[in-house]
Amino acid sequence: MASAANRMTSNISLGKFAQATELRKRLWFTLGALVVFRFLSHVPLPGVDPRALATLYNTTRGGVLDFFNNFSGGALERMSVIALGVMPYITASIVIQLATSLSPQLAAIKKEGESGRKRLNQYTRYGTVFLTAIQGWFIAVGLENWGASQGISAVVDPGLLFRVTCVVSLIGGTMFLMWLGEQITSRGIGNGVSLIIMAGIVSQLPRAVVNLFEGARTGTMNPLLILVILVLAVGLISFICFMERAQRRVLIQYPKRQTARGMMQGDKSFLPLKINTSGVIPPIFASSLLLMPLTVAQFAGKSVAGESAWGDIMLRVTGALQHGSPLYMALYGAGIIFFSFFYTAVVFNPEETAENLKKYGGFVPGIRPGKATETYLDYVLTRITVIGAAYLSFICLMPEFAISQMGITSLALGGTSLLIVVNVTMDTVTQIQSHLLAHQYGDLIKKSKLKGARNR
Repeated sequence: MASAANRMTSNISLGKFAQATELRKRLWFTLGALVVFRFLSHVPLPGVDPRALATLYNTTRGGVLDFFNNFSGGALERMSVIALGVMPYITASIVIQLATSLSPQLAAIKKEGESGRKRLNQYTRYGTVFLTAIQGWFIAVGLENWGASQGISAVVDPGLLFRVTCVVSLIGGTMFLMWLGEQITSRGIGNGVSLIIMAGIVSQLPRAVVNLFEGARTGTMNPLLILVILVLAVGLISFICFMERAQRRVLIQYPKRQTARGMMQGDKSFLPLKINTSGVIPPIFASSLLLMPLTVAQFAGKSVAGESAWGDIMLRVTGALQHGSPLYMALYGAGIIFFSFFYTAVVFNPEETAENLKKYGGFVPGIRPGKATETYLDYVLTRITVIGAAYLSFICLMPEFAISQMGITSLALGGTSLLIVVNVTMDTVTQIQSHLLAHQYGDLIKKSKLKGARNR
């Protein structure tokens, strides 16, 4: 009986999905855009020797560049036209959001509504071009000098023409990815930029799993250790799902209302405050801010290593900030905590929420409307954000530290990667369910209109 009921439920849901033509179009558009992204990750920069580049890149596996390569879906390893991914766009978004909190002029633009949002987006695009140009120039210079001590050159014809071509190609690739993410958000399903990052991480997972089992086959890795890693991954995924759905529900009371039919009973509702209000944004923001200067320092240091004290200093800095090092973990954790509080303050405004509750007659039992409600909401939000920041720090840092101690070079199995993949997947599934629900209600409204027309 139970199995028959389950089959019937699944058939109904599949039937509703088959009828939702708009949702199918959005899903196909999203899949097509992600296929284009994966195709571009295999298009190399002009003037780069792929074989020499692969030989040189193997000498830096497990470092900062490998972490960046994981987010770009292997595009940096192949030095494709989208080698920088969407990280410059994310960094520019961080700068603009910070500036709106500090600058009264930008804060006024933000309050202008849709027109203000478009202006801030335009500033973000200008910042993306600027940051991509800086990083692209240092990457071009670093590629020309990378491997000089080994007698290997990754660039076929070094010079000014190659540097300009490299910068222009990287700017074009990053801006195209930014546009592609915006198109996914508006015409597809889910957040476009987050889906692009997730697609890059997921594309590295098969190779990471194959390397694990290959290590067990060749005897370089203990099979029991692989079992521990898989159990740890399943446990982390379950913990992430639990914490992402955890809420602090604040009771909201509405007074009795007088209507034409008489006195109505006062209503009760809940204001749901997520434990992790900021979602996956803090790890992405923290990693992008940390990786941008490290990428510049690593390529610039390689280009002038041994020729000046500045080049040697930059190489020492990148060496101290290798993935899994104490300094890297400390800076990464501090960035996650900072952006957890910062982005929560951007997403949820206690003053505005308290004002809206007062306008519609709602209040928190035992708390006076207005300023007292704002203070109470800010107090509750601060407490749960502490838990959310601690959760994000644990998920992102502890597994990656353990993996680095085990000697695993693949970062696709790290806590940050799992957090991004699970979070983005949950958000996308939620949007799909919302579209199915809206389609179902749309059908009910159409049927009721038809019945009303027949009755008339």
